[in-house]
Amino acid sequence: MGSRRDYYKDPDAPKPNSLKPGGAALVVDEAGRVLMQRRGDSGNWSLPGGVMEVGETLGECVVRETREETGVEIEVCGLLGIYTDPEHVIAYEDGEVRQEFAVVYFGRVVGGEIRVSEESTEVRFVALEELEGMPVHPTVRLRLGHYRERREGPWLG
Repeated sequence: MGSRRDYYKDPDAPKPNSLKPGGAALVVDEAGRVLMQRRGDSGNWSLPGGVMEVGETLGECVVRETREETGVEIEVCGLLGIYTDPEHVIAYEDGEVRQEFAVVYFGRVVGGEIRVSEESTEVRFVALEELEGMPVHPTVRLRLGHYRERREGPWLG
């Protein structure tokens, strides 16, 4: 797996040269815990997700990425929000510097079994309180905060 570095509200961040639509899933179990993966590239805990491919909808992308990264089969059942903050950029070792563009869907488990992928070192459902003491990028914390708030409508940012 290639390395990446996230910059957030950093005046020294490199200038973005790419914008790709991506999606993520916020999946909650019956105990209210959130499906999270510990990223192999950054060590941060994150929601499963990735970049949309030609020929699929963004919802299909989120279902595919969740399956590939966690082993869990989901169906999309709502929208948490749209996250397009130009102050969040991700620099990749190949020179790509991508501006954030993520649509975060709510997902419901319909099958599968939790497993670690090539992109993660650990995958499990985690209580929101436990996540407070774990390494989580500020933009993922923002999304988890929006879930915790039980917002009436999606975040549009």
